[in-house]
Amino acid sequence: MQYLQTSIWLLGKNQYTFNIKSSSAKTKIKHWIKLFFGVKVIAMNNHRLSRKGRRMRPIMGHTMHYRRMIIILQSSYSIPPLRKKIT
Repeated sequence: MQYLQTSIWLLGKNQYTFNIKSSSAKTKIKHWIKLFFGVKVIAMNNHRLSRKGRRMRPIMGHTMHYRRMIIILQSSYSIPPLRKKIT
């Protein structure tokens, strides 16, 4: 719930959050955001989220690693909300 509140708060500052694989490079992410959304990216910050433990019978496992990217866009650009198609 806190992630959602933080993301909404960042939208007011023209900053967007994405969860990505931890193996992804910043330059590739920046390239794909420019290509897919047609926006100018000023800065990108990221942080690795902590892993959560999952028990699978006698073995203790972990959830998949991923990073959260915070992308700052130029003031004249914005990303429209993505919507699912209803069939």
